[in-house]
Amino acid sequence: MRNIRAILRKELGTYFASPMAYIMAGVFLALTGVFFVNSVDQPFAEASVRGLLATSSFFLLTLVSPLLTMRLFAEEQKLGTLELLLTAPVRDYEVVVAKFLASFVMLASMALATLFYAALLAYYADPDLGPTFSAYVGFLLYGAATLAMGLLASTLSSNQIVAAVVGFGLILVFTLVDQVSNILSGTVARVLERLSLSAHFDAFNRGVIDTADIAYFLILMAVFLFLTIRSVESRRWR
Repeated sequence: MRNIRAILRKELGTYFASPMAYIMAGVFLALTGVFFVNSVDQPFAEASVRGLLATSSFFLLTLVSPLLTMRLFAEEQKLGTLELLLTAPVRDYEVVVAKFLASFVMLASMALATLFYAALLAYYADPDLGPTFSAYVGFLLYGAATLAMGLLASTLSSNQIVAAVVGFGLILVFTLVDQVSNILSGTVARVLERLSLSAHFDAFNRGVIDTADIAYFLILMAVFLFLTIRSVESRRWR
């Protein structure tokens, strides 16, 4: 745990010292503000942030997660510091977990800033806090899974742009895979639908916290973190 904490502090320091992190946070909050206004500025609009989080999970996480993770390994490879890190008395999984946690803290910080919109609703209306809570839980789980995908992509190239594009592609595939199931039938269609990120988020956005959906996000996150660890380990043999 000591190694994880040390790497985590280093990565968070890099995030908060980088203007890119503040630019991404600013763009994220600006766009969520637009989504929030659009979701409540409708006839008979519901006093809820669910519409905001649904749009954010589909649109923003597909873009923000690869941008948050693209430098974590790609930059280390480009600068040649990854080899130094891997020869230090630290295990590969500790490096991966620490970098993942750093990116998750950044994403969670952005998400928590959007509680301002929920506070506005609570002040001017009487929203149901249950669905709001479940939507945020689903959003963070959704984000954790997409960050794990982006982290794997960052190990595959020393070019940050390439890493971001690969991460974007992975997340997009798992987001839209349920659309493919609409043109198929039988077992294949059901399997593809169950693999969809957005399909598992829908229940959270309706105010339902289902253990099956929680398990899906956690398993998907674990699988991609495992693949990331294996990708990092493979560099020892190159």
